[in-house]
Amino acid sequence: QVQLVESGGGLVQAGDSLRLSCTASESIAMYYAMGWFRQAPGKEREFVVGINWSGSETHYADSVKGRFTVSRDNAKKLLYLQMNSLKPDETAVYYCAAALECSAGYGCSDVILSDHEYDRWGQGTQVTVSS
Repeated sequence: QVQLVESGGGLVQAGDSLRLSCTASESIAMYYAMGWFRQAPGKEREFVVGINWSGSETHYADSVKGRFTVSRDNAKKLLYLQMNSLKPDETAVYYCAAALECSAGYGCSDVILSDHEYDRWGQGTQVTVSS
C-alpha cells in the first residue's frame, strides 16, 4: 500500500521560505497525480496545488500563485512544495496526497483539484508562520 510522508515543516517568520517534501513508499506512487493541501485549526482542508503525474501540468490556488512552487522528482519518489513569502494566515498542517485513479497507467494526465479524488494522504507536517 502506498504511503506518503511529509517533512520540512517548522516555525518561520512572516516573509520567510520553507520547502516541504513528500516521500512515497513505492516508485509506482510517483506516476499518480499528486497535490498539496493544508488545514488550519478550525477550518476546512484547503487545496493548495496539484500536479499531474509527469509534472508537465500544475494548478495553484489563487492565494499562493507566484509564491509557491510545486515540483516532483519521480525517480527519487519525491514531491516538493517551495513556499516563499509565507504569511501568518498560512499557518496550517500541510498534507500531500496521491490520486490513484489518475495515473500514467490509466492514461490520465490531469491535475486533480478536489480532495475527494485523492486516495492516499500523508500524516501532515506543521507549518507555523509568526507575525
